[in-house]
Amino acid sequence: MRRLGLLGKNIEYSFSRGYFTKKFTAENLAFRYENFDLESISQFPELIKSNPDIVAMNVTIPYKEQVMPYLDEIDAEATKIGAVNTISISENGHLKGYNTDYHGFKTAISPLLKPHHKNALILGTGGASKAIAHALKTMHIAFDYVSRTKKQGVAYTYDQLDDLIIERYQIIINCTPIGTFPKIEACPDIPYQALNAEHLLFDLIYNPSETEFLRLGKAQGATTCNGYAMLEYQAEKAWEIWALV
Repeated sequence: MRRLGLLGKNIEYSFSRGYFTKKFTAENLAFRYENFDLESISQFPELIKSNPDIVAMNVTIPYKEQVMPYLDEIDAEATKIGAVNTISISENGHLKGYNTDYHGFKTAISPLLKPHHKNALILGTGGASKAIAHALKTMHIAFDYVSRTKKQGVAYTYDQLDDLIIERYQIIINCTPIGTFPKIEACPDIPYQALNAEHLLFDLIYNPSETEFLRLGKAQGATTCNGYAMLEYQAEKAWEIWALV
């Protein structure tokens, strides 16, 4: 039985294993999907070397950028984005990286967009945020980054956010792990009182299905969406790339 899996760290919460396991059972496919939970990306080469029956992977936090130097080839789209969330492994061990987060996010958010959604705030600056930024560029939506610390390319730190800033950005996207199970009471530190019905809040987190970030946004009348549809769309795109059947 050929093996696929999710590369990440502390990823027991992930739905990917359940998603693909259900798919393989329903379609009677001889694959097994598992978690490859590594303490350090330096363990990646040994994982590949010791497990020649692994034919493909998804990649999640915190390795979407860190895995790139270990790959033999990176797809043009993933190179533009600067992050990889999908890896194909050929019979001769050639590792190629792709990014399907971009496709998943764009497909998931597009039905929710309205004409006034012209500016976005991206919370976080990790690998996932890069795919989101690339998707927003293709949709001609202006965006700025928010991070805990001031650095190049970051417009705001969280302590700089105020009501006026929040009012200028009609889309707010959480690309951080804040609020993920089991720490479901946590949420990004933004002025939620400034949100209103004109806002669209998108959380890449899907476990829990309604994060505190989304709950507080909904309480202010904002449209909200979790990351499960994005997960499904990016997973099916990865399956197309792997072309294993």
